[in-house]
Amino acid sequence: MSRTLNVVRMQLINKQTYVWIPLLILGGSFLLTLAIYAILSNAGISEAKYGGGAQAPLWYFLVVGVQALTLTFPFSQAMSVTRRDFYLGTLLTAAMTSAILSLVFLVGGLIEVATGGWGMNGWFFRLDWVWESGPAGALLFYFVIAMLFFVIGFACALIYKRFGGLWLAVVLVGFAVILVGILWLVGSANAWVQMFTWFATLGAVGLALWSLVVIVVVAGVSYLVLRRATP
Repeated sequence: MSRTLNVVRMQLINKQTYVWIPLLILGGSFLLTLAIYAILSNAGISEAKYGGGAQAPLWYFLVVGVQALTLTFPFSQAMSVTRRDFYLGTLLTAAMTSAILSLVFLVGGLIEVATGGWGMNGWFFRLDWVWESGPAGALLFYFVIAMLFFVIGFACALIYKRFGGLWLAVVLVGFAVILVGILWLVGSANAWVQMFTWFATLGAVGLALWSLVVIVVVAGVSYLVLRRATP
């Protein structure tokens, strides 16, 4: 366990990747969104206002996953860290930072409720469909989504490291083809209503739980590839 914690400390040496850049992206998108809300309020628009800026730090965790491998994996091997300890420590670091980010979203949402959307009926952290299961459900959702982006970014960087850019492109195109194929099957069965109804009834918690399954699968495959990856 101590070796795993050493990997966590190694990953956090460069605080820009895990701490400062995500906070800068979150703070920047938040302030810009508030400025837009203020402009709309001054124009007499009193309806509820929602922005998509809150997604920005979540998407950035895709980049964090890429950098977690490319910046520290060669160094860890030079320090004789086992691939298992490197992987567990890296996932633990991602879980810690994802938990911090999800707590920021939770506190921000509670403040928005207390202030009526910052006094402008403007909502950045608290989206109705995410909070419909309560604060705990919202906390779970944001944590899982951040982790999902992280493991996908880590897996893409790992495929590039192990097999090269050609195979990374093949894998990404393959997933796109599968997705399009699923949409074609839904359209052929004229099941759009059933599909959207399923998503609507799933809710944020259900979506988070399904995302957990994806995380486990991607993380498991990534570990198998990491065992044969060269620094």
